[in-house]
Amino acid sequence: MPVEYSSITKEHNAVRTAAGLFDVSHMGEFEISGPQALNLIQHITCNDAARLVDGQAQYSALPAEDGTVVDDLLVYRESANRYMLVVNASNIETDLEWIRSHNEFQAQVDDISDETGLFAIQGPSAETILQPLSDIPLNGITAFHSCLGHVAGIDVRISRTGYTGEDGFELYFPSIHSVALWDSIMGSGQPHEMLPAGLGARNTLRLEAKLLLYGNDMDRTTTLYEAGLGWIVKLNKGPFIGSAALAKQNTAGVGRKLAGFEMMGREIARDHYAVTINGNPGGHVTSGSPSITLRKNIGLAYLPAEHAAVGRTFQVVIRNRACDAQTVATPFYKRRTE
Repeated sequence: MPVEYSSITKEHNAVRTAAGLFDVSHMGEFEISGPQALNLIQHITCNDAARLVDGQAQYSALPAEDGTVVDDLLVYRESANRYMLVVNASNIETDLEWIRSHNEFQAQVDDISDETGLFAIQGPSAETILQPLSDIPLNGITAFHSCLGHVAGIDVRISRTGYTGEDGFELYFPSIHSVALWDSIMGSGQPHEMLPAGLGARNTLRLEAKLLLYGNDMDRTTTLYEAGLGWIVKLNKGPFIGSAALAKQNTAGVGRKLAGFEMMGREIARDHYAVTINGNPGGHVTSGSPSITLRKNIGLAYLPAEHAAVGRTFQVVIRNRACDAQTVATPFYKRRTE
């Protein structure tokens, strides 16, 4: 997927007002199957996959023993003995080795990434565009649920999920059909002003919605609680990798937190820019960009817990100047729902 097809701004706005089509086939997919498939998933992930029903998806993470993040992922239950994990492209090999090294169960782990295509159609017109191509009623698929069907005559798992803050669908299908499916969706979307969208718009859209990016906003140096992902940590489901460390942190609290901020002037905070608090080093920007929708300059940064509350000020160092920023409530953008 290119950074942009036309322009980041055009593609971003298309997703917010109509629809955008992303080719995210670079993402990784693993199939976990066998009589103890759930046992393995419960052991390696922090959320409670036992709550899932067939076709349901769940946002989760692979914690390390110290509670830091190996990767974040989606868990799909296909049946009682078969699950699909969707992982970040840069972590496919790392995650596969991690999962297999902790597989002490009657479960098989298969990497199906190369044979699996993945498109995301996102935006308020996504359902209108996709429905004429689908043989199942899309309004029956609720958020974080999926079902098997056909789109343009191609076998597809249609999932109501995404990474933009908008309504939309992610489509999993045999990768050999990528060109035919892409062309069909683009044809259906043309009358609705849908645009193909690239990595640039994907990044600005997800930041506005405060959807975290692995490698920037969390990694093996940040814990799930520091990243604000305590809501996916289900300590009551029983022991899992990292649960002891996370339980301690849940009780004691964290010394720093990932906070959203806006620049108070016209300066743009970019990824990795240094942060200072009262002239002292305070960390760095993990993600920063102009908000195309809100017309503000926004970002995320790990701040000492006492400075992470909404309304606190700090500085981002931009071209050797300390520029004022203020913490704000997140997500920065939230779509209107009827």
